[in-house]
Amino acid sequence: MADLDELRRLRVARSRMDREFAEPLDVAALARTALMSSAHFSRRFREAYGETPYRYLMTRRVERAAAMLRRGDVSVTDACVAVGCTSLGSFSSSFTELLGETPSAYRARDHGELEGVPGCQAMVLTRPRAAAR
Repeated sequence: MADLDELRRLRVARSRMDREFAEPLDVAALARTALMSSAHFSRRFREAYGETPYRYLMTRRVERAAAMLRRGDVSVTDACVAVGCTSLGSFSSSFTELLGETPSAYRARDHGELEGVPGCQAMVLTRPRAAAR
C-alpha cells in the first residue's frame, strides 16, 4: 500500500498528464515528476488508479480528440496530432477500443443530442470508459 506522500506524488504526475496531454510524455518523464523509478511508478500508478500510466494518458487524449471531432471542423489526423499522438494507427486503435467506433465514424455521426449541453457536462457524458478486463 502506498503511503500518503507517495499517493500525493502519483497525483501530481496524473495531474501533469491531465494538463500536458498534448506534450510528448513518457513513463520515464512522469516517473521523474513523481520522484520514482519508471518501474516503481508504473506499478504504483496501476495499483492506485486501476490502469497503467500509458492507458490513462491515452484515455485523456482520446477524450480531448473526441471533443474536437464532435465539432466536425478538424480532420482525424489533425485531432490526432493536436492531442499529442505521433502514430495515427495507434491513436485510431485506442480511440476505437475506448469509444467502440473509429475516429472517422465518430466524426461523421450526428452529435446533435449534445447541442446546448455545457462543455463540462458533455465531457462527463462522453467520457471514454475502458472495457472491463
